[in-house]
This record gives sequence, structure tokens and C-alpha cells, in this order.
Amino acid sequence: MSNKKLSKRNISRRKFLDLSMKGGLLVAATPTLLSGLVSFKEGTKPMPGIATDKSTLSKVIAKALERGGDFADVYVENRISREISMEESIFTSGVYGIRQGAGVRVICGDKTGFAYSDDISEKSLMRAAEVASYVARNGSDKITPIDLATAERKSYVTVKQPLDEIADEKRTELMKRADQAALDYDSKIRMTEINYYDQVRSRVIANSEGLYLSDELPLIMFIVNTLGDDGNRRHMGRQRESYHSGFEMFDKVSPEAMAKKAARESVDMLDAGDSPAGTMDVVMENGWGGVLVHEAVGHPLEADNIAKGIGAFTGKLGKKVAAECFTMVDDGTIPNYRGTINYDDEGTPARKNVLIENGVLKGYMTDVLSAKQLDMKRTGNGRRESYRHIPIPRMTNTFIQKGTDKPDDIVASTEKGLYVQSLGGGSVNPITGQFNFTCRESYIIENGKKTKPVRGATLVGSCMDIVSNIDAVGDDLDFGVGFCGKAGQTAEVTVGQPTVRIRGINVGGSRA
Repeated sequence: MSNKKLSKRNISRRKFLDLSMKGGLLVAATPTLLSGLVSFKEGTKPMPGIATDKSTLSKVIAKALERGGDFADVYVENRISREISMEESIFTSGVYGIRQGAGVRVICGDKTGFAYSDDISEKSLMRAAEVASYVARNGSDKITPIDLATAERKSYVTVKQPLDEIADEKRTELMKRADQAALDYDSKIRMTEINYYDQVRSRVIANSEGLYLSDELPLIMFIVNTLGDDGNRRHMGRQRESYHSGFEMFDKVSPEAMAKKAARESVDMLDAGDSPAGTMDVVMENGWGGVLVHEAVGHPLEADNIAKGIGAFTGKLGKKVAAECFTMVDDGTIPNYRGTINYDDEGTPARKNVLIENGVLKGYMTDVLSAKQLDMKRTGNGRRESYRHIPIPRMTNTFIQKGTDKPDDIVASTEKGLYVQSLGGGSVNPITGQFNFTCRESYIIENGKKTKPVRGATLVGSCMDIVSNIDAVGDDLDFGVGFCGKAGQTAEVTVGQPTVRIRGINVGGSRA
């Protein structure tokens, strides 16, 4: 991506668009200059001269398959973004960005040829197709591409207040409100960091099966970080909200409420002692706690490793792999959620996929290649970070289905253990299923009650242990949002769960 940075000066619209045609542009300025920097209409269709018509894309697909191959596709993307940052009550940066380009892929057996171009003229796309075609250079049966026809997909993303119609003053006002609410919460809140991000991603997808699709996906993310400091200890609290939505997201997302939640965590955790270590029962609070099963169970259920014959759930379709109270779903159709898509980055419609139902493994998450390898249906999980990346199986909105237990009863029936209110970072080995997670906010459970806060707790185990040892699932399903990393790519996801209890999980900490 070619970058140009500007400080306190304007740029003409013509120059702006000329630079963007070369692949990408970042414009950095103080927030007071954000509105004056550019006058393009956000979310517009691909600019003149960009090769997205059916005739051109048909030529590109034919070129990609000239040496053979089973499948070919072209993915064209135009992404317009805005990011504003505020630290210690001062606006520190404002960035507009435009990025566009295209990727061409050829699948030949189990091999994939891929090339991308920041310049999406016909000439550049034909060159990318030629490079991708070399995956079939040793010869294979040629397929005849089907004539492209526009397909229809149901939309799960609605917009009432388009982002291009919102003045930047409204964005910065939200940030000021969050900042003030956090500082007003308690004198121990010494610093805040507020981040606002939005984008509109336009996609055009065409493939050798005759598919032609185009759509736009708006996205907003709002993050509040607060630092608590009592002179002896510090703790950073955090709240994040994100939806595929217009600016109406803030009709239901309150910056003040987010700030107060982050500030409460920052202050409460200042009194935390060291976490005990050992094997103990763990109660996970609803919402963001779902990131544990996202990592520990979701990634091993992505079909690319299954197709290679590796991974904890390989060969276990139709078998009992979890407790009967455990049902796990990946659903890309929940209206406006962060992980929601109308169709994946291969054009497969989004759908609700039940992965584990009442403890029985029901399915995997596939893309075009892994579905072909496993002789399974495409599930709408072929996702890519951008046109510079190949699609791979990825989660969308992944969660544990709600149960029938009352959250208070789950805690009350736990004699001793750890209550995890918020998780920090974590990782999983999708082949072995081994995971580890840090706990950002956790409390000791004693005699069925949540008591003193503790710091330094980590959760260590395997996916099979997690799903087998859950013995209580609440009726309070909630969700949290985040970034998912895999194979050098990131994806927007939503995770969720009700309050759950896991019997006998390994907790790392400091013994008293």
C-alpha cells in the first residue's frame, strides 16, 4: 500500500483520487481538519476505469484457467476508512484511508495459485491471472468458465444513517463524552484512551461457476480504555462495541455506559491480590468469555486442518465430543453483528451452522477448497483480510447456545473456584487443541459467593477438556466483539456465551 501523510494542509480531490488509484492512501491530520481534507462520497461504487464489468472479469477468469485448473475467481475490493484517536483528553490523530485492489485465484487439485494487484486496470488483472495460472503449469484438465450472471443474496446488514452523511464533529463529540464519563467515575482514573474507527468495504466477486456479486459492508468500532492508579497499582480496563451498521449504532451503544464499565474494572482491580494456582472450577461470565471457546473449540473446527487429517476433531463427525448441555453455533446471519456477512469472500451465502449440538459434533466450517477436499457443502466461512490474501475458513459470529441454568445458581452451587469476568489475550494450537488465556478481571469464589478480586490468573488446557467439563450453561446469552488472527490474517468476529461453569480447569497464578 502506497502511503502519503499530510500534516495541517489540504489536498485536492483530484490529487486524492489520483493517489488512491495507485492502490491506497492514508491521509493523517488533526481532527479539526478531518472534514476539510476530502470531498469524495463514502461508499461509492468502484471509480471509473476500474475493471469490474462482467466482460472484463470473464476475460480474467479465462486467462486464469488457460493452463488448466478446477476453479478460478476474482475478488475486487474498495475500502474507505476513518480512524480518530484520543489520549489523555487530547485528540492525537485522525486518519482517512482508501485502499483498493484485486486478487485472482486458481485452484488446481489441492494446489492454489494466487496473485494480487493494487492497480485494478484490465491489464494488471490479466497479468495477475497469468501469474495465478502457473499453479496448473504441469497440465490438468481445462474447465470452461460459465458465463457470468448477477446473483442475489439476502442482506443482513441495514443502514439508517449512512456514514458519509455524518459530520466528524459528531464522532469527536461521542469520544469527548466517553472521556468525561470515565474521568468523572472515580478520581483513581488517571488516563483514558478513546478510539473510533469506521469503514465501508465494497466488494465485487466473480468466479468460473458463473457467479457475479457486489455489495457494500459498513463497519463501526468504538473502544474505551481507562487506566486506574491508586499510587501502588495500576490496571487498564477496556470496553469495545462494534457492528456492521450506520451511525445509528450509537442509538443503542452509549459512550458513557461503556466508559463507566471500563472505569469500574480499572478501579475494582486495584485491590486485586495474587491469583491462586492449581486445578479448580471456573465460572465464566457471559459475553466476551465466549472468546475462550472461539479459540479453543472454534479454530479446531475450521476445515482446512481437518482436510489435512490433523486437529482435535478430525474424524469425529456424528460422535459425542462434549457435554450434553453444550451446543455451539457459528452464525453469519445475525443482523448487523460485527461478524455478520451477506456472503463470504468467495460468494457463498452466509448461514447458521450448528457445529456441536447437545455434545455431538455436527459439522465443520468450510471454504471452497476445504469443502471440495472433504466432499462437504460450503458453509459460508471462506473469509479473507483483504484482496491481498487468499480466503481461508474463518469464524463469523460464534457462540455457545443459551441453556436453562440461572447465572446466580451457577455461582451459588460452586463451593470454591475462580469467577472469570473478563478475558485478555489468548491463543490455541488448532492441531493439538491446547490453549492458554490470561484473565483480565477475575474473582475468587468461596462458599458459593464471588469475593475478592485476583490478578495474574491464566487458563491452560485443551479444547476437549473444555467441552467435556462444562456442566452448567446459563440462560443469559450475551456477546462481545474482537479481532481474530489466523495464518497472518485478521478478521472481524463476534463471540458469545451465557454464563458457564467448567469443572476442573488448570489455572496458572501465584500460590499464597
